[in-house]
Amino acid sequence: MKTVLLIGTLDTKGHEIAYLRERLRALGYGALVLDSGILGEPLGCVPDISRAEVARAAGYDIDALRTIGTRGAAVERMIKGVEKLALELFADERCHGLICLGGAEGAVLGASAAKALPIGVPKIIVSPIASGVRKFGPLIGRRDVMVVHSLIDILGINPISRTVFDNVVAAMAGMLANGHTLAQEPELAAGDARPYVAATMLGNTTRGMMVAKDYLAARGYETVIFHSNGVGGPIMEELLEQGLFSGVIDYTLNELSEPMLNGFQSAPERLEKAGALGLPQVVVTGCVDFACHGPRNAVPEALRDRPAYYHNPEFTLIRLSRDEQAQVGATIARKLNAARGPVELFIPLGGVSIPDVPGGAFYDPEASLAFREALLGALRPGIPVHLIDAHINDPPFATAVADAFLGLLAR
Repeated sequence: MKTVLLIGTLDTKGHEIAYLRERLRALGYGALVLDSGILGEPLGCVPDISRAEVARAAGYDIDALRTIGTRGAAVERMIKGVEKLALELFADERCHGLICLGGAEGAVLGASAAKALPIGVPKIIVSPIASGVRKFGPLIGRRDVMVVHSLIDILGINPISRTVFDNVVAAMAGMLANGHTLAQEPELAAGDARPYVAATMLGNTTRGMMVAKDYLAARGYETVIFHSNGVGGPIMEELLEQGLFSGVIDYTLNELSEPMLNGFQSAPERLEKAGALGLPQVVVTGCVDFACHGPRNAVPEALRDRPAYYHNPEFTLIRLSRDEQAQVGATIARKLNAARGPVELFIPLGGVSIPDVPGGAFYDPEASLAFREALLGALRPGIPVHLIDAHINDPPFATAVADAFLGLLAR
């Protein structure tokens, strides 16, 4: 029987967790209840794993956590226990999915376990903080976590909460009955030698990447594309370690330019893993000219005199200055210099983003030149550089990138 790990602070969510347990059992699934609470005693539900056990798994005594000083400090320590126990239960095949009910602290506690479980393991966080005006990062991280807005606070079984809970249990049952983990993915589980290529893309580089993807597909390579939104790039680099990819086409590097202006899509650790693993990589300087912020009226005051591109009602792109571009160039050079495997660098002289064209909002030849000079001036000898008089989305440019990648694999 497949079993679902139910996580909740039972001193406040005990009755609701008990309801989920009964609904799962009615559908033919087992349930294992983990109490992630700290202060009170369980109400309406006897846990299979007590809060004292969770605290011990984290290396603490539950009574000591209750008097540690602040709620945040106690939660921070309990998170370690929740995560550790969830991984152990999964490794022992005692749980096959996860559901957490929680407010702010409870959702974060359950999310720590969800974010640790492998891709494909069904995991659902139900919380009133999971609304469109809140950031989902703390609940999702770099995993395929389903987040459900509870609409109302989680206290009591009523027509609204019952509807949400019943649907969550039905979703879990459907995933357990019909889904699979990444490790069980048919092609991977069968040891298929089909070559997979990892690549990065944003809306600003979609047209070019589509050309490269089709070009590679015609030659037997399937491209798996990651959205370089501050999470996608790091997820790609994490998966590189699992041996899923024959190499990387890093077509979009905005995650390295975003930190210059505290952009939404920052990932300063990017562009390191493929090089450390020695994987072949073709690197393109896509989208290194901007940082992403919110709606136009929410752009920080200090940036409102910068050139801006209205990407959509929720995102406004802000142009980097000449000096900031030079810093990004130097950063990319430093990261590529450390690569242990073959690397080739492509720079589209006709523009690195949609608004980086003559007459476009980001057209700034001096800033672009400063970027190239800093990058090429610091790049170690031996890394081939392709300066191509084309825009990043021009088909000939994208084809040249794909061709270079195939050449690296052939060598």
